[in-house]
Amino acid sequence: MFNYITKSIIPIIVLAIITYGMFKGRKVYEWFIEGAKDGLKVCLNIFPYLLAMIVAVNIFREANLLEMLNNFISPIGGLIGLPKEVIPLVLIKPLSGSGAIGILTDILKTYGADTSIGLIASVIMGTTETIFYTITVYFGAVKIKKIRHTLWAALFAEITAIIAAIFMVNLLFF
Repeated sequence: MFNYITKSIIPIIVLAIITYGMFKGRKVYEWFIEGAKDGLKVCLNIFPYLLAMIVAVNIFREANLLEMLNNFISPIGGLIGLPKEVIPLVLIKPLSGSGAIGILTDILKTYGADTSIGLIASVIMGTTETIFYTITVYFGAVKIKKIRHTLWAALFAEITAIIAAIFMVNLLFF
């Protein structure tokens, strides 16, 4: 029964909104069409920024820059207790959520979900954000060009989340 309700919740909400609008005498269909047009305009405005971000991530991945950067950063990560195996996740997560999911999946398959590496990677995945993707999409949609304060604040929050993840996993589990 619960499974049926969870699968039906969105159609129920849509039906409730349409019914409410009809009883109030509103033009529900015309408002829907107007919203759909606005949504398409937003998609068209965002598309160039998304395409640029996708191309940049693919170039980064295909040129093996991730492995070179991992070897360079691993001594620094060791200072804060960040395992070398988790560094690719830390590097990709600000760029691509789907790429980060792929790396997390590989980490969990290789090292297990209950290991220090698996737990740290899982907490980092849940507490960090796809910074560059988010800035690209949202700032590009409203045509904001100066992002420097947002970027620095987001990077600081990302680093704080990574350090907190390492600390909390080590404190609570090991």
